[in-house]
Amino acid sequence: MAQFKIAVVVGSLRKESFNLALAKGLTRLAPSEFSFNMLEIGDLPLYNQDDDANQADAVKRLKADIAASQGVLFVTPEYNRSIPGVLKNALDHASRPYGQSAWAGKPAGVIGASIGSIGSALAQQHLRNILVYLDMPTMGQPEAFIHVKDGLFNDDGSIGAGSKDFLQGWMDQFAAWVKQHA
Repeated sequence: MAQFKIAVVVGSLRKESFNLALAKGLTRLAPSEFSFNMLEIGDLPLYNQDDDANQADAVKRLKADIAASQGVLFVTPEYNRSIPGVLKNALDHASRPYGQSAWAGKPAGVIGASIGSIGSALAQQHLRNILVYLDMPTMGQPEAFIHVKDGLFNDDGSIGAGSKDFLQGWMDQFAAWVKQHA
């Protein structure tokens, strides 16, 4: 049986991040042949094209982790109707220098959670626009704009009963997407 290593990029640095909790909860719903690597993006310097020829060690690590994966799971909050700056910074770093993108060809899934009722819908749309340019085949359906409210997570961090079936279906589709495109 093939093994699939998935790079997980969480667009929030907050310790109690809903999106980090969602990412961890989703990994529990994945098929057994899937493993997940939560990528560190908080230690990346701000992207500066002048540094392309001499990328920081944190950038080299990020690119190596992406290269070692068969797919990427993006889990992002919505900041001011778009993606967080830390996520954009990671996208830019791993796509450079031009022609040496670590993202190219990696199948991707996009999901996110927010306390707002639109559940990161605009951030996800903006992210999808970027992923098209980065040449990442990105799962289109089902979309999942998760509204964070009581019961979303159980005390042990698993997905709560009210959302489990929907998110299990999302994860099943993501796994199939990765298998089809990896």
